[in-house]
Amino acid sequence: MSRLDTLSHLDRLWLTEAIRLREEHAGPLEDAEANRRANAAGGDLPQRIQARALWLAERDGQYPALQRWRQGARLAGLLLAALAIISGTGLALAALGDGQRPVNLFWALGSLLGLHLLTLLGWALSFGLGGSASLLGRLWLWASGKLARDARAAHLAPALLLLLQRHGLTRWGLGALVHGAWLLALGSALVMLLLLLSTRRYGFVWETTLLDSDTFVVLTQALGALPGLLGFSLPDIETIRASSSALADDGARQAWSGWLLGVTFTYGLLPRLLLGLLCLGRWLHGRARLALDLGLPGYNLLRERLQPPSERLGVCDAAADAPMEPTPHAFNGRSEGALLVAIELDDRRPWPPALPKGVGDAGVLDSREQRQRLLGQLSRFPAERLAVACDPRRSPDRGTLALIGELARSAGEIRIWLLPAPPGEALDSHRLEDWQQALARLGLPFSQGAPMNWLESGHD
Repeated sequence: MSRLDTLSHLDRLWLTEAIRLREEHAGPLEDAEANRRANAAGGDLPQRIQARALWLAERDGQYPALQRWRQGARLAGLLLAALAIISGTGLALAALGDGQRPVNLFWALGSLLGLHLLTLLGWALSFGLGGSASLLGRLWLWASGKLARDARAAHLAPALLLLLQRHGLTRWGLGALVHGAWLLALGSALVMLLLLLSTRRYGFVWETTLLDSDTFVVLTQALGALPGLLGFSLPDIETIRASSSALADDGARQAWSGWLLGVTFTYGLLPRLLLGLLCLGRWLHGRARLALDLGLPGYNLLRERLQPPSERLGVCDAAADAPMEPTPHAFNGRSEGALLVAIELDDRRPWPPALPKGVGDAGVLDSREQRQRLLGQLSRFPAERLAVACDPRRSPDRGTLALIGELARSAGEIRIWLLPAPPGEALDSHRLEDWQQALARLGLPFSQGAPMNWLESGHD
């Protein structure tokens, strides 16, 4: 199983979109072999586009870049979680202080919930106006790319955002991240509040210059109504009025502690929990329905190459038997066993040699059409053993070496046969050495002896 087969549905679409963006900015990629493999795999147009893109991503390094981007995203998420926990702990410490002075109730409440309520309001306004991400979400995306440290990952973050925005998922995915971070912050703040209130003695007061005590009574009861329904203790009216100065009564301390914990939980932790679950549910539901937008120009251009009109329309009538192409060495279509093929041989060289039983002759590849035909056949029916005959009197140019590389990927085993010089001629030792060095760099076995025994039996 290829490692690409383990990719999730989202990752496959993500890499496909990244390849589309890359081609949009840098121009079309060399994709002849990718198209052949996609067509050989079959399926509908979106499946073929994905197969092509995944092969290109593995060849050009986008797949390992995706893995590194994911690692960077996880590290950025861990840093964000650590920052949230430290911030929540700091909020609780700042709200209650060291216990040497009475805690001003509404200053403490503002310290615990002020920033949370402002950011929650900002998120709601952005969501209502069609915004896709908060500052915290954008910060996580930026940190993920920086931690990946891979130039080949340049198109990954834009591709992910475009893919998700097209299906309206960016707000839900980043919303789940942001609410999750605030959930950690407020959760750690509540835990720290519990620890501090359990291990230190705090006095609670309210102070004002302009407002009277009735205002604080109404405000305190209004804020405590919903927490009271959830079981949190609340101070009575007398206690509220008397708390204009710190009370030494343990009952009053416990009532105010319960009120502070209840208000923090009800208006802080609980909304983030509910919104986080909502965003996560919508994210999971929408992610399962992600699909390519075939109307994009980049995908439209691939339609003719990956799904020809005859294939889209279907076969209307059975095709008549086509005459054999008048070439001296036509490929016999053998799909199993061993195969011998030659590349650009001199017409004066007799070919093919005598072949053992069970070894097929794929002819001499002289034109682009012959190469494409053979590669297309091998992509559907790979040969178990393939011997490629080359004339070392010619230079090992880049095109020939690329063709040998493609043939090697279409066979179980391959050997390169460097043909001897015709009678009366001698090989150029420097050119032969060039061939040997080039094939060694490709990691392909080669020899000057005829590989007939290997073709017939699989061993020399």
